[in-house]
Amino acid sequence: MPNIVLFSGSSHQDLSQRVADRLGLELGKVVTKKFSNQETSVEIGESVRGEDVYIIQSGCGEINDNLMELLIMINACKIASASRVTAVIPCFPYARQDKKDKSRAPISAKLVANMLSVAGADHIITMDLHASQIQGFFDIPVDNLYAEPAVLQWIRENITEWRNCIIVSPDAGGAKRVTSIADRLNVEFALIHKERKKANEVDRMVLVGDVKDRVAILVDDMADTCGTICHAADKLLSAGATKVYAILTHGIFSGPAISRINNASFEAVVVTNTIPQEDKMKHCSKIQVIDISMILAEAIRRTHNGESVSYLFSHVPL
Repeated sequence: MPNIVLFSGSSHQDLSQRVADRLGLELGKVVTKKFSNQETSVEIGESVRGEDVYIIQSGCGEINDNLMELLIMINACKIASASRVTAVIPCFPYARQDKKDKSRAPISAKLVANMLSVAGADHIITMDLHASQIQGFFDIPVDNLYAEPAVLQWIRENITEWRNCIIVSPDAGGAKRVTSIADRLNVEFALIHKERKKANEVDRMVLVGDVKDRVAILVDDMADTCGTICHAADKLLSAGATKVYAILTHGIFSGPAISRINNASFEAVVVTNTIPQEDKMKHCSKIQVIDISMILAEAIRRTHNGESVSYLFSHVPL
């Protein structure tokens, strides 16, 4: 593959290395460091003139530092005459601030979209956006990949009684995602309606659907403090579910999340590696990881070769 350069930001080196290995490429030389006043410094260590550049940086850990680093890397490549710069952002930062849910609330996801465009990104590859309308915040092409094919594969391989399961969405917003998975598995689905009084705190929940004597699989795009899914798990067990699994694309797991999962009655909490999970797995034996590096790698390869990416919406690359 000529004319392609892959750079990794400092947010998720492991994922970047897996993507590079899958593509048979070396990661480009780049040094990211901080000056003593905490300003971010980026030095691109090889020529990118006329090249097709991909920069892999996830929105996790020190979110603002990582976002700033990504913007600086994009700009550094752009003004060094790269022919095209693609930002590969497995977990899009600020994706939950996507609407004015109360007076004077910012729409920060739109701001991040503008920042990426102004920095010089020509194309965005991301995964399971919190709301797919975020693609409309950009005037450049956005490929929103889905973890769904990998999730379906995991369910079929790891849950022996998957034919007698029920897919549950912990909130109404995830209904579309859940119905899609339930259709593909040919099983039923249920919804949990929740009311929030303030962010990161759930007030009350109502289960819609019958989970009695079934394996319940909670599916959501992200879990942060895990209040919602732990509440939901209790609700499902009290409604007669035999086992509860949780499958999430982005396992942010901040604050009390790990202790909540340890105390909750999940068989397993399955996340993808859009966010590094090594440290969290040491503190919680229930967390299992689905590797999605091959989906990102295949999206990069297809984009570089000018092929269609839509095959990835329903298949896991071999």
